[in-house]
Amino acid sequence: MGKTADKYFVTDPWQIIEEGFDPEHGKIAESIFSIANEFMGVRGFFEEDYSGAKLIGSYFNGVYDAEQLSRTGYKGVVLETEFMVNAANWLAVHLFLGEERLDLAKSAFRDFRRSLDLKTGELVRSFIWIAADGRETALEFKRLVSMEEEHLAAQQIRITPLNYSGELTLGAEIDFGIIHEMYARNCWKNVQGKVLGDGQPYAAAASAVTEFRDKPLRSISVFRTRGAEGQADSEDGETVVGLRFALPVRQGETTVFERLVWNDKTELCGTEEEIAARLQGVQYDEVLEGNRRWWGRVWQDCDIRIDGDEENQQGIRFCIFQLFQTYHGADGSNNIGAKGLTGEGYNGNAFWDTETYCLPFFLFNNEKAAKSLLNFRYRTLPQALERARALDCEGAFYPIATISGTECCNLWQHASLQLQASTAVAYGIWDYVKMTGDREFYLNGGLEMLVQICRMLATRGAWSGDGSHYSYYCVMGPDEFEMMVNHNYYTNLMGKFTLEYTLRALEETGEERPAELTALTKRLGVTEEEKANWQRIADGMLLRYDEETQLFEQHDQFFDLPHVDVDSIPDSDFPLYEHWTYDRIYRNDIIKQPDVLMAMFLFPHRYTQEQLLANYEYYEPRCIHESSLSPSVHSILAAGLGKLDEAFSFFQFATRMDLDNYNRNTGDGLHTTSIAAAWMNIVYGFGGLRSDGDVPELAPWLPEAWEGYAFHITYRGTVIAVSVDRDEVRLSVEAETDAGQEPSGTEPDLGQGAKPGKAKPVRIRVYGQEYELTDSVIIGRK
Repeated sequence: MGKTADKYFVTDPWQIIEEGFDPEHGKIAESIFSIANEFMGVRGFFEEDYSGAKLIGSYFNGVYDAEQLSRTGYKGVVLETEFMVNAANWLAVHLFLGEERLDLAKSAFRDFRRSLDLKTGELVRSFIWIAADGRETALEFKRLVSMEEEHLAAQQIRITPLNYSGELTLGAEIDFGIIHEMYARNCWKNVQGKVLGDGQPYAAAASAVTEFRDKPLRSISVFRTRGAEGQADSEDGETVVGLRFALPVRQGETTVFERLVWNDKTELCGTEEEIAARLQGVQYDEVLEGNRRWWGRVWQDCDIRIDGDEENQQGIRFCIFQLFQTYHGADGSNNIGAKGLTGEGYNGNAFWDTETYCLPFFLFNNEKAAKSLLNFRYRTLPQALERARALDCEGAFYPIATISGTECCNLWQHASLQLQASTAVAYGIWDYVKMTGDREFYLNGGLEMLVQICRMLATRGAWSGDGSHYSYYCVMGPDEFEMMVNHNYYTNLMGKFTLEYTLRALEETGEERPAELTALTKRLGVTEEEKANWQRIADGMLLRYDEETQLFEQHDQFFDLPHVDVDSIPDSDFPLYEHWTYDRIYRNDIIKQPDVLMAMFLFPHRYTQEQLLANYEYYEPRCIHESSLSPSVHSILAAGLGKLDEAFSFFQFATRMDLDNYNRNTGDGLHTTSIAAAWMNIVYGFGGLRSDGDVPELAPWLPEAWEGYAFHITYRGTVIAVSVDRDEVRLSVEAETDAGQEPSGTEPDLGQGAKPGKAKPVRIRVYGQEYELTDSVIIGRK
């Protein structure tokens, strides 16, 4: 692959730990130590002043702004883009001893340690500040975002003078003046702030709206101190509101400063004074305990245990943790940005990764969230219809990058040439209905989306000059290093699949719910002639295949492209987009991410082992894995082919993509959708899960480096625990933990698999043999 690990963090099965601070890894650590709860997310930047390289990043789902682009006379080119805004810093503090300000880029310090607890989501940072006059102060900073109440967050600072008594000054602010790094400006207007009340506990509030979209946000903080009852004065500025506390501190005694925070986008929750009054009754430890309960339920049903490999154990738990932080279906208006809420890369936009990489994780861990992701696409169908018209198509053309449903990609070669966002929505509907049995979804948006996508597919492609075949011309497939190509295999296959699946879904719904289907097709204007045309297109779709080599050609003339040995490219050339000219990237056979192999991953049952082997051995050596989505797909396919060492090598790259900064860009934010692919890497790769059939299928194998492993999948309300060791595979079932109830027992049996309990029987295939699981079964490993 030509990429190497940048080892920095301490290995631990349940924590991410940084011992000692290296400024060169500062922004990387900010991304890794991000915490979120789907509504709000904050990078792991220092709360206090820091003059070194940093990205103070505070982000909120649904809070975005727009940027006007240069106008062009070309139809279909995006003239406006939307981006997730860097919002209020609700953690800001300033610490002074006399006139000396704490700043770890300038101040002397020792014993630096930072840790993120994956069982609670608590971020803790501690060190000893050594002032210029020799005074030493032990400081511990803690922060949380509540998983039980999306608007609630908490901060705690513990201050212990080690060799002196005196006065320490602490300023605490809500700061709307943060600069959005990518656009080099502040994106807020109409900032209003005020201090609420005039005594303990102190409170402050600030609100603003985004510059062009007028998206509102307000932040309310309640401050309290324990151990030192200091005096407070208000600290106001044009974009800042807060308080400054003069704290008398005593040698060896700890003063505790707490801030309880409420962030929201509406005043429906109450006035600022009412919310501040409610926050006065909330303690930091209460929020921490609520998080412990919430994460306990997650780990009970969704943990993956690895025996004998602490690095990948830490890696996969970090992935699961970040996925649930980023999205769990709390708000149906949200999608999953490629960087989640951890940075400004990709502008907070969601891509086709949602349905192809993220949806499987939620299908088998949180069905509600999976459905919510698809409902986002239904809510934004009007924008997809509008986009199709802009591109001279009928039906719906889903955006390649979006926050609100509109196309946000200003690169026409991506925004206008990539059809995979639309066909990924169709694939997601197919996968969801098949795995959940929720056929009601067809009549609640599913069929309408499918019909409109088919209309786009029927007008975006064309019949060849001699009328012998149908194909898509001038497109860009998943491999974004090839543009304006004809007959892209993935695009054509997904077009054929979508047309055939939609026709089948219409027919089956007509048999089950004839009256409802008649009303729907009448409203949509679907005719028999239109359906017949879709069938003709599907039957005539061109799929380039060589019988002798068993290779599917990625696109027309791909086999004739000049060859480049990807292993000869040095690490210093990555990311390739930043070091190679655009045209140099396009004029050879380097593949950015799986294209033909992506189709084989999505539909493994369509291909023979011989076809999988031939195509894997041809395309994998040409893949540069510039996309973080790439390694896991290759690992899963390699595992299915018995290339176990190769599969394991790709797997290590996938689970620790960000922890070990393989792509040298973790500082821009985490690769959130790649993190979902890492989960698939274990469950689909090592566990052998295949979900393109009528029931889930498993064929587990055990890497040589491991003693055993265990994972869970939730299928139709039943948690299936799978445990694999050298000799056998064990499966057991239990009812899914209700998110609103306490898990069984006082403490979940973390890492030991789901506890057997009452559950609905489920059908599953293991090594080709079908079982109806009602309790537990032990199967000899093959």
